Amino acid sequence: MDTSGAPSITVEAWAESYILSTSLALKCAPPAPPEIWENPEFSRDVRPAERPRELVLSERAAATPRPGALKEPRARAQLLHTFWFHELQAAELMCWALLRFNAAEPEFRRGLVRIWKDEVRHMRLYAEHMQTLGFAPGAFPVRDWFWQRVPACTTKTMFVALLGMGLEAANLEHAPRFAQWFRAVGDTAGADLQERVAAEEIAHVRFATFWFKRWTGADDFETWVEALPRPLSPLLMRGKTINRAARLAAGMSESFIDQLARYEPESTGR
Repeated sequence: MDTSGAPSITVEAWAESYILSTSLALKCAPPAPPEIWENPEFSRDVRPAERPRELVLSERAAATPRPGALKEPRARAQLLHTFWFHELQAAELMCWALLRFNAAEPEFRRGLVRIWKDEVRHMRLYAEHMQTLGFAPGAFPVRDWFWQRVPACTTKTMFVALLGMGLEAANLEHAPRFAQWFRAVGDTAGADLQERVAAEEIAHVRFATFWFKRWTGADDFETWVEALPRPLSPLLMRGKTINRAARLAAGMSESFIDQLARYEPESTGR
């Protein structure tokens, strides 16, 4: 609770201010969310996130360094910077969903705030490790990949299907792989960080899976694929080797995981 004497603001106003802030310091260390919520019937347009001047946007994704290249601190810092910016976009998009789906169940919207806190904490951890390598947020170009795709979700079901069950679930596979790369070059702290993030992502995926099942009444692979905004493919939502144990812990069924592992795109590119 704010005891500074400043006027109280609502969670919705706080969320919008986070999305639209152009302060890198605020993006990295934002104020805690308030406790006052607006009327569920409240509606506001949700504009795309603003970017601090320290962040240089790129239309093309930087090439992922090969494992051997991670011997160089700069290469590890560049990879960590990519992860840091993924977390920033995820934090912003939790706020976006809170505003976009303002009539959703209160427990769902409160869950978005809880996940936002995790994303911001992950940002801080990545930034701290980058600092040990001699770099800081803004040292490398960034790409607004999540923002270019997630706002295509027109329903709350699409949102949890794409961000939670899709992109965050894929990190259950990607993060352990990167942890192996960091450990192989002697960066134990970087490896531990990746493993920590992967473990904490399970709760985020479980949250999305829970609400997807509740809203659709189903947990099958086909229903999930239909909920993804076109033309995004399930191929983007998995790693090369499926982390079955983590996905089961996140509430996904054996059948769902099996079909995801076997998925091949149709001739249409979907």
